[in-house]
Amino acid sequence: MTQTTSRDPVQATTSTAEIVREYGPFADGPVHGVTYDGQRVWAATGDSLIAFDPDSGKPERSLDRACDAGTAFDGTYLYQIAEERIDKIEPATGKVVATIPAPGHGSDSGLAWAEGSLWVGQYRDCKIHQIDPATGALIRTIESNRYVTGVTWLDGQLWHGTSEGEESDIRRIDPDSGEVLEQLEMPAGLSVSGLESDGADLFYCGGGTSGKVRVVQRPRRGGA
Repeated sequence: MTQTTSRDPVQATTSTAEIVREYGPFADGPVHGVTYDGQRVWAATGDSLIAFDPDSGKPERSLDRACDAGTAFDGTYLYQIAEERIDKIEPATGKVVATIPAPGHGSDSGLAWAEGSLWVGQYRDCKIHQIDPATGALIRTIESNRYVTGVTWLDGQLWHGTSEGEESDIRRIDPDSGEVLEQLEMPAGLSVSGLESDGADLFYCGGGTSGKVRVVQRPRRGGA
């Protein structure tokens, strides 16, 4: 296992997050985790996973599953943090087909799938763990300098949400060093609980106790 430590974001690009849409609030409760399966957005709301159409915002599915933290999708299965475990769930039926231990033993937050691994955020420990999705074995750890909420990968870039007090942002960090490269600051009072990209230009952000999912525009690359 390798462990890396972040440095102060001296050269990080900072801008205000551009919120382009909001969904909800969902009646089931706070949004703890968010993922996207290519057609629907899934929101973890405590006792159920709700899938909604991102075009209409209309809920289409609901799975009765414990879901008090991050959510991920590997192209076939959903992964859901439920206290001290991570459940592998069949989306069509809601059946749990496998379970592995969560690295934080109840202190985990975000969850993402990338490069054949699960990436698990740990909130107060300010860490992101890469783990084996079959066994839960720890592969490596990246440290952040802020509390880690949602986690996502986009075009080989590692992004995570933060939330401390009334301040929250979405930041891109170097996956090797943990150095902060870019920050999108949310308006005061708007938190980021879960985080997922649509694979293109949008981030779906869980809104915590607001019960909402907010959509943030990915910064446009000048000349890129």
